[in-house]
Amino acid sequence: MFYYVLKYVVLGPLLRLVFRPRIEGLEHIPDDGAAIVAGNHLSFSDHFLMPAILKRRITFLAKAEYFTGPGIKGKLTAAFFHSIGQIPVDRSGKEAGQAAIREGLGVLSKGELLGIYPEGTRSHDGRLYKGKVGVAVMAVRAGVPVVPCAMVGTFEIQPPGQKMPKVKRVTIRFGEPLDFSRYAGLEDQKAAIRAVTDEIMYAILGLSGQEYVDEYAVKAKAAHAEEPRKFPRRPR
Repeated sequence: MFYYVLKYVVLGPLLRLVFRPRIEGLEHIPDDGAAIVAGNHLSFSDHFLMPAILKRRITFLAKAEYFTGPGIKGKLTAAFFHSIGQIPVDRSGKEAGQAAIREGLGVLSKGELLGIYPEGTRSHDGRLYKGKVGVAVMAVRAGVPVVPCAMVGTFEIQPPGQKMPKVKRVTIRFGEPLDFSRYAGLEDQKAAIRAVTDEIMYAILGLSGQEYVDEYAVKAKAAHAEEPRKFPRRPR
């Protein structure tokens, strides 16, 4: 109930008014039935802008940190994400990845929309990074289409570390659904799942126009964080 109050009464109309999103390819979202919407992830604002413009409810696999923050702010954030039906995912370790896949398959088994960011985390520099294979495993195992999505301009309005977004128009693009039925039964084959994942990322790239980096975002982000330590600025 709270989800629909936010979407149609409070947050949805406000986001549309402030950011005036250009929406392209919305017809590619199926009117009913299970499907995965796989998108790039540039900003914290992505969590709100895409659901706000969709006609159907969408459930995202959200990082567990959103549900475990300290203090009053942490409790409010956790309550918000729980209220809109988001699923916490522990991103540490192989078993955590399997748990996320099980949760995602549960959403799809109900004939619902599942939202996922294949990069696994927000891009720290606006580029598109290598996709993790969980999205492919779910798509093949559940036998559902994958709709690629590109958020364009959200990095500029709220890059990592910026608390309040700038008021600037953004674009949300959806591509034609990708059918992976030819891979049925191959979800345990590494080469097949990697091929599916790369096809999804290529479709997102075509919509977003980002520079692509053939490296996992988490690894690139960690290396970026280490740079100031390796090359400290000299005092003037």
